[in-house]
Amino acid sequence: MSEFYQDGIITNFHNLTRRNPDELEYELQVFSGQNSMGLILPSLFSELEGPALTHIIDELSQVNYLTEIVIIALHDCDIVTYSREMLTRLLYSVANPNFHYDFCKGYYARVANQKLNGRVGRLLVFPLLKSLQKVYGNSDYLDYMRSFRYPLSGEFAMRTHVLNNLRIPSDWGLEIGVLSEIYRGTATSRICQVDIADNYDHKHQPMSEDNPDAGLQRMAMDITKALYRKLAIQGPTLSACCVQPNYRTALDMIDAFEHDAKMNGLAFDRHGEELAVELFSDVITASGHVYSESPGDKPFVPSWNRVQSAFPDILERLYQAGEADNAIA
Repeated sequence: MSEFYQDGIITNFHNLTRRNPDELEYELQVFSGQNSMGLILPSLFSELEGPALTHIIDELSQVNYLTEIVIIALHDCDIVTYSREMLTRLLYSVANPNFHYDFCKGYYARVANQKLNGRVGRLLVFPLLKSLQKVYGNSDYLDYMRSFRYPLSGEFAMRTHVLNNLRIPSDWGLEIGVLSEIYRGTATSRICQVDIADNYDHKHQPMSEDNPDAGLQRMAMDITKALYRKLAIQGPTLSACCVQPNYRTALDMIDAFEHDAKMNGLAFDRHGEELAVELFSDVITASGHVYSESPGDKPFVPSWNRVQSAFPDILERLYQAGEADNAIA
């Protein structure tokens, strides 16, 4: 992404020179002497034998700076345009002992098959954050969330001390939840994001207009509720007027995306985009009602600190289970 924006409250790392990834990998190998690195690939069971994960493993087999690669069944691992350079760029800022970052989020443009993708990010999250800021005024939390180029990306790196006390949602609000938890416990000067790919594509979800429990409609509901929960923690009280979608904001953003697509020679389905905005608008209202009726829901996965308190030998048991599984393989 050929820009050098550096005016937010977190640091941005760009891909300005298309530096040879072999050089970055060599530096990471040097850094690994001081900061050991590991990788977790969360995957649906259905993806374990899919072509995307097979390609990812082939790429990672060429990496020589990781301590261990672990695959767990948690959620998607379906990047069909994967390159090990993504991992190299993602880890660099956290692994470099001369830097001070504890958390790094990856970002990229969602473009594939000659069209813009990333509808939930473009048509729900971006306009919703902007609309919430109009309603609530100055908010450090919303400033922070709006600093991320692609807050729904599933790629991030962090130091292990950050991981132990994270409480994250167990649904599609995961990415918003992680960013919110990082905000809660980490100084923004120690948070950064990095451009990790020019081309990114993965499995796409259907809109599921007639089924609120599936597809992008379910995803939008979970993400919106996660935002409401985190915003409520900051102090503002949600009311009916606060959860109404700023429909005009979303339409204005569609104009901008359409013009950007046309300038870059990409196809753009204006009708489909507006249908998505209409669906997301309904979801915003519905999720506001759901949250208002049960604000005390506990949707979080227990933190590792709590898990280890309840099961002191959990790490040893997980290690033994992994070794037993490897022995069968």
